[in-house]
Amino acid sequence: MNQTLLFGLTENFRPLPLFKIFTLAILFTASSLTSKAQVDTIISNNAKIACNVKEITPDAVKYSYPGEDLLNSVYKNTIQKIVFKSGRVQTFAEATSYKTINGVMDYDKVTITAVESEVKGLYKLTDVSSKAKGTTVFSNQERVKDRAYHKMKIQAAMFGANIVYLTNQRTEGNKYGGYFQSGSTTETNLTGVGYSNILPDYEKFKLLIGSKTDFTAQKKYELGASDTDVSQDIIDKPFLVSNVSFENGIVLITAQLKGESNNNVFQLASFTDNTFSVAYKHKGTAYNIEIKVK
Repeated sequence: MNQTLLFGLTENFRPLPLFKIFTLAILFTASSLTSKAQVDTIISNNAKIACNVKEITPDAVKYSYPGEDLLNSVYKNTIQKIVFKSGRVQTFAEATSYKTINGVMDYDKVTITAVESEVKGLYKLTDVSSKAKGTTVFSNQERVKDRAYHKMKIQAAMFGANIVYLTNQRTEGNKYGGYFQSGSTTETNLTGVGYSNILPDYEKFKLLIGSKTDFTAQKKYELGASDTDVSQDIIDKPFLVSNVSFENGIVLITAQLKGESNNNVFQLASFTDNTFSVAYKHKGTAYNIEIKVK
């Protein structure tokens, strides 16, 4: 029978082999996904932004969302890389140069800068300050200055900051006394602001501690204004948490550390799978407490 069969198929029609049908389906799906993925992707410290990159300036990346003309911008300090629709990947040294602070003793990883643009887009964690003074009028001025910078890095690390924007530095040299005037030793005073390119993840921290409220503090770090270095003590004290809140990107923990009455609100500095660290200041002294989770 040579007449047209039902649905317009002829007797010479041969169905496609099954593997060809699968191949066509895969090609169609891949084509659809490719057409939907024709955007650039900005990968920042905390998010992925699907967009169309318009311009890269010395300080920022300007972009617009698909289907929009409005320009948005994000500081380069917060961008790890851009994956362009062409497949090209551009990394940013500004973000990759920051090192992770996992605890107080990582203070050597803290960077100090006097260039304001280097902290644009980063997260402010705390104000920091330090001072160092020579012991005699023959003290080396550079060594005293280095000690002040050393203390500033420690204080920043206590709060989880990995970069400090130095806002003021005042250094006075040795002054030799005379018959009518006493001498004074060299002194350096520093003030600044501690920043980080990434914050402790609030949701992950909540998952880590769950509904538990009874923890044990196992280590205490302390750095006073007149101290020459940070001190650390092994402790074994109950740390009772009553509330965990999230304010302006900062995780705050309301708790009571047994034997301590000068503070009950702590700032989360960092956490691992087994511990978390909190920090606070009281009368010019900075503290960091390491808490055991399990």
